[in-house]
Amino acid sequence: MRGSIPGPRDPDQSRRQTLNQLSHPGAQHTTSSCHTSMWSWTSSGVCRQCSGSSAARPQPCRTTKPGMWRWSLHKKVERDPGKSPVLVRILLRELEKAESEDLRHVIIPLLHTLLYVLTKATGITEELYRRTYNFCTRLLTLPAPYCTVALDCAIRLKTETAVPGTLYQRLVIAEQNLTSEMYPYQERVFLFVDPELVSPSVCSALLLEIQAAQAQQTPEACMRHVVSHALQAVLGDACHASALQRKLKASPRHALERYFHAVVAAVEQMAGEPNPNREGHLERLEEIYCSLLGPAAAATESCCGDPLQDPQPSIPLPSPHITFHLWTDEEQLWKELVLFLRPRSRLRLSADLEALDLQGLWPDRELARASLLSTDSGIERDLPAGADELPVPSSPEMERAGLQRKGGIKKRMWPPDILMPACWDGPQGLHRRTGMPSGDGELLPGVSRLHTARVLVLGDDRMLGRLAQAYHSLRKRETQKFCLTPRLSLQLYYIPVLAPEELPSCRHSELRELATFLGRADPWYQSTVNTLCPAIHKLAEMPPSLDTSRTVDPFILDVITYYVRMGTQPIYFQIYTVKIFRDLSQDPAEDIFLTELKVKIQDSKFPKDGFAPRRKGAAEGPGAELSICYQKALLSHRAQEVSSSLRATGLVLKALPASDTEGSGPTHAPPSAAPVIDHRYLNVNVMEVVKSSNLAGRSFSTVMNTFRTATIQIQSQDQRLLTLLLDKDSRRTYRDVVRFEVAPCPEPCSGMHKSKAPWLGSPQPEVEGTKAKPKPLLMPINTFSGIVQ
Repeated sequence: MRGSIPGPRDPDQSRRQTLNQLSHPGAQHTTSSCHTSMWSWTSSGVCRQCSGSSAARPQPCRTTKPGMWRWSLHKKVERDPGKSPVLVRILLRELEKAESEDLRHVIIPLLHTLLYVLTKATGITEELYRRTYNFCTRLLTLPAPYCTVALDCAIRLKTETAVPGTLYQRLVIAEQNLTSEMYPYQERVFLFVDPELVSPSVCSALLLEIQAAQAQQTPEACMRHVVSHALQAVLGDACHASALQRKLKASPRHALERYFHAVVAAVEQMAGEPNPNREGHLERLEEIYCSLLGPAAAATESCCGDPLQDPQPSIPLPSPHITFHLWTDEEQLWKELVLFLRPRSRLRLSADLEALDLQGLWPDRELARASLLSTDSGIERDLPAGADELPVPSSPEMERAGLQRKGGIKKRMWPPDILMPACWDGPQGLHRRTGMPSGDGELLPGVSRLHTARVLVLGDDRMLGRLAQAYHSLRKRETQKFCLTPRLSLQLYYIPVLAPEELPSCRHSELRELATFLGRADPWYQSTVNTLCPAIHKLAEMPPSLDTSRTVDPFILDVITYYVRMGTQPIYFQIYTVKIFRDLSQDPAEDIFLTELKVKIQDSKFPKDGFAPRRKGAAEGPGAELSICYQKALLSHRAQEVSSSLRATGLVLKALPASDTEGSGPTHAPPSAAPVIDHRYLNVNVMEVVKSSNLAGRSFSTVMNTFRTATIQIQSQDQRLLTLLLDKDSRRTYRDVVRFEVAPCPEPCSGMHKSKAPWLGSPQPEVEGTKAKPKPLLMPINTFSGIVQ
């Protein structure tokens, strides 16, 4: 596999030496006081990293790159699990100090670091759990996002305090897709890379990094980790970890699965009780422990074990199951999500994935509401003969009448030849959308979301534009088929990676505007994620290691794992739709963009007979005469239409605010409530041509005009055509444009509702229903804390 920092002579030796220094900055100190001092420095480094200030204290290692402090702390827990309580006390002390001094900017990073340590560690006392839980409850009085993150941590800590080891067990089972009836949840990380935007060396390096890490994470090894961690977390010093791990490694597969299911059942049953009985849980795990080692061996090991001579072995937390994808197909995201829900081994249909439209096989009459034309006149004599006679109570007609459903809405029916997933336990087809935007909220009781897809994209703003296209297509497809939303939770993540030739150029800042905004909004994202780009390119430059006998810690993969696990607070970005007219007499083409729309003036001209006449008195000059109509953004939020005509050489529409002081742009909201997004605005920059007259004649100059709007329509008034560039991607260029209109993209399911009756004999016009205000389509990108005010 590959390492993190290249060496001049022997890559393997220098890599191991460098990573040993990074992971063990205090390895030369062997006393407990030195360990405490070094770990205190490291935790203080996390605070300095968040605040952006440097202290005059001695640094524990020479390499103080951003993101390395947190990685060093977590590696200490993995390499020396016996010191976990010491690190927990240090982090808790730093948190209490930040609370007393009102240093809110370091609370969320330290809280995430502490929770990550508690998930991996064993031997944590109940007193430390209680102190951490009480600290989180005190943060609930703070504004968002502090109260949101604190509530999430408090919920996890409450479960971990009652049943130690629960967080580790659930995380491994879900991420590794281990089969368990007691905890049936599954997760997967989909890593998407555009091969046209990311170099082949980076793709190859990341793929080798993932494959090397997952080659050691077999299902048997993960089950051994779960059993060992659960027994050590509950039994404490009474559990001889070395003997337990030796026994588990020597156990056959069927015996290991039996112990695994027994431990999972014991932990989950205990966690599900309102008043858990810790003594009964302890006795049950002691029985499993004794059945593993034998009563005599277990008693001997617990009495004769010397922790000084036989240190506690580490139990690694395996990285999640990551699949690597080169994004070459527009519908590739939807196909991978469907395959995640329905593996290929369970598909009865064709392998081309077109038949996976679970509800696209039957006509609309089976999917729509049943509207029947009544022929009852309401007059008694018009009833047919025998209609007023009641059937016999025991007759089949009476039984059918009692079971018949009248006056309701016909349910959406699934095709009978489609094998429904086991997770669909509730009523088929019934659904409602509440909670978070984009329909990712609560469903009806009985409809369980057992799958979580964490989609991670690497690239720049152009890659995010492709992600927005795929997300819009997915939401539009769900309004027609609705096969993923009831059973799948979709989480989106983003790591900025630029091509090496663009790193020193001026386009570096232009292509990572969204990453820059995320870094301003969330300082911990800036320190942990935005600093990965140079490390990824260094990883790609390193030759692959041929020595597979030694394990090298994958820094890049560890940071990705930390991000997808702890990045739970989304920031929502408005998607904008653009209607493009090449001919005013024809229907426009439609597309969407996320970050930017750039307009350039073409040199070519449109034929005179197919174009609007040029305004009288308009002088020839650079640029084109444009007619602009937009809705002006006012502080009172009132609608004010503004129309103007001007000559311009180009304009740019940006969806992201240029600074933190601007009120437009993305918003943050807790997962339980939708954000307030009634007014979103585009920042429009127009390069206007100004004509001036002097003794030398006429001259032209350009001036930048800026305004904010929610919707805008622009049309060329003379024979100049326009070129549109969406999301800075040259592959999404529209030429010979006469007019275009931009507005916030609505949810595909919102707005006008129409009822169709195609099953009636003759075609009839569509009947429009109630017209509601369309909800905007928001794309969430997960960060650690959301927008920190």
